Amino acid sequence: MISKLFRTPFSFLLLVFLINCSQETEVTATTSDAVSVEVAERAMFEGSERELIARALEIHDRVLTLDSHADTPLRMIEPGFDMAERHDPNETGSKVDYPRMVEGGLDAIFFAAFVAQDIRDDKGNSRAKTLGVQMIDAIVASAEENSDIVGIALDPEDAYNLEEQGKRAVYIAVENGYPIGDDIANVEMFYNAGVRYITLVHSSNNDLADSATDPNGPEHQGLSTFGEEVVREMNRLGIMVDVSHGSDDVFYDAIAISEAPIIASHSNARAVTDHQRNMTDDMLKLMAENGGVVQLTMLSSYLRDMPENTERETALAKLRSDSKPASEMTEAERLTMREAIREINQQYPDPSATVNHVVDHIDHIVEVAGIDHVGIGCDFDGGGGIDGIFDASEVMNITIELVRRGYTETEIQKIWSGNLMRVFREVKATAERLQA
Repeated sequence: MISKLFRTPFSFLLLVFLINCSQETEVTATTSDAVSVEVAERAMFEGSERELIARALEIHDRVLTLDSHADTPLRMIEPGFDMAERHDPNETGSKVDYPRMVEGGLDAIFFAAFVAQDIRDDKGNSRAKTLGVQMIDAIVASAEENSDIVGIALDPEDAYNLEEQGKRAVYIAVENGYPIGDDIANVEMFYNAGVRYITLVHSSNNDLADSATDPNGPEHQGLSTFGEEVVREMNRLGIMVDVSHGSDDVFYDAIAISEAPIIASHSNARAVTDHQRNMTDDMLKLMAENGGVVQLTMLSSYLRDMPENTERETALAKLRSDSKPASEMTEAERLTMREAIREINQQYPDPSATVNHVVDHIDHIVEVAGIDHVGIGCDFDGGGGIDGIFDASEVMNITIELVRRGYTETEIQKIWSGNLMRVFREVKATAERLQA
């Protein structure tokens, strides 16, 4: 297998820089106070910072690393955006491209075709479906144009096969069930297009499910009758059921109805950070019983307590009220909107979370649910990006902190890909059983 951390001069220089600049100091434990017996008994790494980084990068190079959620297709449909070019995130806001995946040693990724919730009628559903298909086509076209470095993956084994060839694996997801509309046949259409998980809902309620963040509150008290039908159809086809963004009742409904393990593609632990998008300990325990997995995301507000930022919220609210619905915008208008949001965020920044916060959440989920039920879903290009994991080129810093806290290579392999791939295989096996 070609070493993934040494395919570019940048990565080699990064390693040299880290090792040469690290001081010969003993590593000390830095973790949250509330830890389980499993976490508390894990031996912290003993050695110098240089030895720690060298050990972590060796592990990072050996394990299959998979990010379960990136909204990069929103970039792919922008005129002139080239995934083969390295983009400056400070200039463009872009967090993922193929060069930075190589730099960060990121082997596989789920690119989510995200469609913002809009009017729920025939016209709105049709626009949503068209946009979803457009983004899926862009994902496939980008992979085909760069077939020397990436490939489309449909099954778990595809990622390992592509890694052996020195290529990155690109999986396809749909974020928000809105493009399904009210037509169950669209679920199979998306499966045939390569989609392997669907996030049932986003920031507002849709025809399938209630959102955790809809300002008007719940509409269906969980999944709608149609949403239950969609979950069963996803089971039949072999599409993973993603409950991130769903209300608590959506989680409980989905886990009760699904015949296969479910996932939360980008959610964190509510006991660590009290945000409605995060999962309670009761949910984590049920996820373990179900055999599912929670993929940790890199949004500061989901990782740490945030001070109020009323100036930013006021500016964003005014921008939204003065703008058309996203589905009615032209490409130029969407670019203008994104730039305006970026300028507001720069003008009124929130304090960022850090890698330590991420691993605090991992520690907690391991404590409550066990090592087999946690993974990584950064949500790059959808708001994700924190100090130390700002874009795809920095994801190895997660591995470094995991090694610092005493996680073994086997445990790190589970966190980075093994747990999600296990669920993926079980979902596929369930589909084969249901279709027999």
